[in-house]
Amino acid sequence: MKKTVLITGASGNLGQACVNAFLNSGYAVIATVSPGKLLGYDVHGKVEVEQVDLTNEEDTNAFFDKIAEETIDCALLLVGGFAMGGIEKTEHEQLQKMFDLNFFTAYHCARPLYKKMKQQKEGGRLVVVGSKPAQSAKDGKASVAYALSKLLVLELAKLLNATGNSGKVVTHAVVPGIIDTQANRRSMPDADFSDWVTPEAIAENILWLCSDKAAPVRGAVLNLYGNLKE
Repeated sequence: MKKTVLITGASGNLGQACVNAFLNSGYAVIATVSPGKLLGYDVHGKVEVEQVDLTNEEDTNAFFDKIAEETIDCALLLVGGFAMGGIEKTEHEQLQKMFDLNFFTAYHCARPLYKKMKQQKEGGRLVVVGSKPAQSAKDGKASVAYALSKLLVLELAKLLNATGNSGKVVTHAVVPGIIDTQANRRSMPDADFSDWVTPEAIAENILWLCSDKAAPVRGAVLNLYGNLKE
């Protein structure tokens, strides 16, 4: 039977790479984008695209009610954003924006997904996205709101695994270094792009985490830094 993957943030660079990787592996794909947005690229396969404001818990719950009859074998919670700012420039407004975009979009999905997957015969797998600045104060001090919001995402993964320690519902995290996108190349034109990790490489690792080969793996945290120093 064909498996189904839910991919949030599907209009982003990593979202596109994941949609293509999972389609090519025979998955049915449910993809979410922000209200008013389109997927923004062509796909070779059937994708159910839903516009959902995942920062809003009521809207998110309504979406999960809509797909209540679907079996979700794995879910990739990819919505996120970045902002610079050290401690002196980071006020409540900046924190709230990053928490809404990075943490609450993940939490609003993870909670109903956990409850849903717990009831499914085969359980399910969740994949969240952390960040290098969330793991290192040295890296995070220049982007405090972003680092804190991503740290919460990584802690959420631990809490989900502690709650679902029977192994029926497993949460993994991927932690990219700098993702090789056109936007990042424009903002850092003097960088060595070969040090960065591509969206496609991240997607292949996520695909593996959701595969039968990774069934014995519990609570993985994959540091996908490319050639960047740890």
